[in-house]
Amino acid sequence: MSELVPPLGTLTDRVHLKRRETAADDGGGHLVLFVPVAHLWARVRSLAGRMGATSDGRAVAISHSVVLRFRTDVKPGDRIIYRGRQLDVVTAADLNGRRAYLSCACTETTITG
Repeated sequence: MSELVPPLGTLTDRVHLKRRETAADDGGGHLVLFVPVAHLWARVRSLAGRMGATSDGRAVAISHSVVLRFRTDVKPGDRIIYRGRQLDVVTAADLNGRRAYLSCACTETTITG
């Protein structure tokens, strides 16, 4: 990721980190649940959006960059909740190799029609 180290005081967005868990249901299948892990300060930036098609209509996929203090427990499949929006973590990597900041590439998908 070609992200720069954030200047001091720019982690001003309050986000909630949720972990993806699966649980068995009564029908023999499984349920996907997102369990709260932590409330964090981050810097969230929208990068790009594109139209797509899903099985039941049109969808908009928006990519986001989320920078937060370094953590070892954030991984693809986790979810970051930002102002009620669900951002799915695609990648999470050390921003500059110094284990100070974590840069996450996230996607948000919304059905539009």
